[in-house]
Amino acid sequence: MSEQLEKDFDIKKLTTFKIGGKIKKVFFPKDIDEFEYILNNNPKIQVFGNLSNTLISSDGYEGTIILTTKMDSIKIKGTKVIADAGVKGPMLAKTVAQAGLSGFEFMIGFPGSVGGEVYMNASANSQAISDNLVCATCYCPDKGIHKLTREELEFDYRTSRCQKEKIIVLQAEFELKPKSKDEIQKQMDENIVFRKSHQPSLALPNCGSIFKNPPNDSAGRLLESIGAKQMSHGGVKVWENHANFIVNHNNGTSKDVLSLMYKMQQAVKKEYNIELMPEIIFLGGNNEEENKLCQKLYQKNQK
Repeated sequence: MSEQLEKDFDIKKLTTFKIGGKIKKVFFPKDIDEFEYILNNNPKIQVFGNLSNTLISSDGYEGTIILTTKMDSIKIKGTKVIADAGVKGPMLAKTVAQAGLSGFEFMIGFPGSVGGEVYMNASANSQAISDNLVCATCYCPDKGIHKLTREELEFDYRTSRCQKEKIIVLQAEFELKPKSKDEIQKQMDENIVFRKSHQPSLALPNCGSIFKNPPNDSAGRLLESIGAKQMSHGGVKVWENHANFIVNHNNGTSKDVLSLMYKMQQAVKKEYNIELMPEIIFLGGNNEEENKLCQKLYQKNQK
């Protein structure tokens, strides 16, 4: 196996938050075989995709991770599309659009990759990734490499069986619908306009939605009502156009983000007795202050 391994890897530039220290070891597999080999030789290793919903500690991480960014194959046969976990959403949307296939128009503005999007059942503009999914090749803790059908993945709003059972998505197969390229492009253009008005562009480093929507309510609405848009901490602040986004506007640190998140969470809890749960993942462990903040924010220890 010729899998790529980087030691003391400076992760900051690869994250959409542009925050993060050095990771002790990072593997970059190119395909499923390399991924399985790495996983078999590194039990309990953590897996990440495009790092678009991940906050990595500015003090780094002493463990080993896998990044699927080099698993980027896309195969199209008729209306069937097979995409590896590391394929970025916008690239997949553009590629299938050129083939006259509809179903991924909503992904044109998504910074994430296929593995993470299936894992969390990414959705926007009345489309979800599960709508057209046939099956996914996954790494299951109890079975190893295994194919799961759409039904077996138990999709729901922004969730799937993967999250409950720590299943890792390696490749996904979809069945799309033929449509004229002009119609597909028109829908993608409209989605980009919508996204720009509702979410900050990645030119302003951010990690997407910070908190999950509580049942029958909106995290953004709750946060706006308690004045979150005026909140900031160190080099980060709440985005002025939507209260459920934090932007890194002045070389912010991971501690800045966690501190601001805690401030936002506590303000909503005080006003409504609703405990917002973070949507973003945190990877750290070297900073005791961050560890304590995470225990409060996530109501558990974060690795």
